[in-house]
Amino acid sequence: MFRNQYDSDVTVWSPQGRLHQVEYAMEAVKLGTATVGLKNKDHAILIALKRASSELASYQKKIIPIDDHLGISISGITADARILSRYMRQECLNYKYSYDANYPANRLIMNLGNKMQVCTQRYDRRPYGVGLLVAGYDDLGPHIFQVCPSANYFNCKAMSIGSRSQSARTYLGKHLDEFPSCDLKKLIEHGLLALRDTLPNELNLTEKNVSIAIVGKGSPFRILSEEENKTYLATISQTGPSSRDAPGDSGDVGGAPPSTEGPSDPLAGTAME
Repeated sequence: MFRNQYDSDVTVWSPQGRLHQVEYAMEAVKLGTATVGLKNKDHAILIALKRASSELASYQKKIIPIDDHLGISISGITADARILSRYMRQECLNYKYSYDANYPANRLIMNLGNKMQVCTQRYDRRPYGVGLLVAGYDDLGPHIFQVCPSANYFNCKAMSIGSRSQSARTYLGKHLDEFPSCDLKKLIEHGLLALRDTLPNELNLTEKNVSIAIVGKGSPFRILSEEENKTYLATISQTGPSSRDAPGDSGDVGGAPPSTEGPSDPLAGTAME
């Protein structure tokens, strides 16, 4: 494996002013399957494409419930996602025990960003190689947050991360003004159509390889069953073919540019979702 002298430690800057370990973690997010998050005035939803390691294996979970009002969808290294989800669950439990209320989503994401940022500046830690889409609902309404391995986080109207996610972001950008006035059924259909644009030509969405989660006003966070998924998939199957773009991906918002000094990625071969 090719290595250069600037990527062995997260605290070593290259002459161009880049941290290669952070860039490797950002690239790990692009190796995971795509996931989409969007919201209207009352609900936030997450839709993710699940992957099976082989024909004999079951599909791996992509959406992780955190609390009654919040959940996450992941793209990247699954083990890192479990660590961060356990931290978020503990924070929500502690807050609910102390104040008998749900943890405000924006404050939880701020604390999560602070936790992830520590790993981008200490020599004894590596950055978390996972990107998160967080869907939540609190007193301020529905939220969709994107959290990057670089510890940047963004409050979004709609977002997609993962492999070939640029195609989904293009779809979301075209229909962004429609989302606030959509009902829940139409919002899920938009999310499925955006996710469909990320698929390779030989793959189709099915009730088994797609996962949908909903949270909103009067509706706690829940993941839909396969029967419910099948109903929504039947609706979008009546629309025309997707505009699947080229496999290239321009990268997620807030990420560092891909490394050109060291083409090898030390995270390659790690279990990705």
